[in-house]
Amino acid sequence: MSSASDPLAALGSLPGVAESVDSVRKAVDRVYGHRVMRRRSGEITSEAALRGARGSAALSGADWALEEVRRRTDFGAEEQARTVGAALRLTAEAGQLLSIWRQSPLRVLARLHLVASGSTAEGDVVGRPRLTGEPVDEPFVTAPLPSAQEVAGRLDGLSRLIIAGGSAPALITSAVVHGELLALRPFGSYNGLVARAAERIVLINSGLDPKAICPAEVGHAEQGRDAYLAAFEGYLSGTAEGMGAWIAHCGRAIELGVRESTAVCEALQRGAA
Repeated sequence: MSSASDPLAALGSLPGVAESVDSVRKAVDRVYGHRVMRRRSGEITSEAALRGARGSAALSGADWALEEVRRRTDFGAEEQARTVGAALRLTAEAGQLLSIWRQSPLRVLARLHLVASGSTAEGDVVGRPRLTGEPVDEPFVTAPLPSAQEVAGRLDGLSRLIIAGGSAPALITSAVVHGELLALRPFGSYNGLVARAAERIVLINSGLDPKAICPAEVGHAEQGRDAYLAAFEGYLSGTAEGMGAWIAHCGRAIELGVRESTAVCEALQRGAA
């Protein structure tokens, strides 16, 4: 497919994007080549999921220590606990939806929101895009909210791009999916968590990170919410510079996730984990 008919692939020509794609690929290859991965990849995957959930929850206002996330079993008592619980459920669910993503991404997004909500307590607003006049609760994202009609149209366009496939690197596709869902905030709640879970699904499903050991959520959190939102403003601008900066930011998040999992590998190798 040519870049003219593959708009995601065309983003590869933006300044700095090709370098980010190359840097991410090299980082991922290094951690997959670690000797511990040959024997204990399941442990790395489990730890990456936990740390990724913690990072995503932190960006949504529940910045808990990793050991607190690991220790807790009750996630329904108050708002931060519900956020952490939602992040953990989404991370666990993402791996179960890979086969559906390429055929029906909107179905996957609906399922992610249902899982994040944890119940049907919100009635029929759970698991479907918001309608005109319905409120959105999304902490820290203050960008203008698209209308319900615009949300429906842009979700359909995003779905068609995903189903069509194309030659765009996983970094570009995952960054666009993440940015678009954060921009649209299609659900009444948990949009940031859903957007980052969708990014995770793209990275796994694309073959870049098939064992889910490179948690981008860790890197997004490590760079800080201010940097995350500043890069997101670049996505919203739609300019070449802004889009390139957002993709590069997402690339750096993956590399930091790789660094986290590499540290876990090293700890396991020393027998300290």
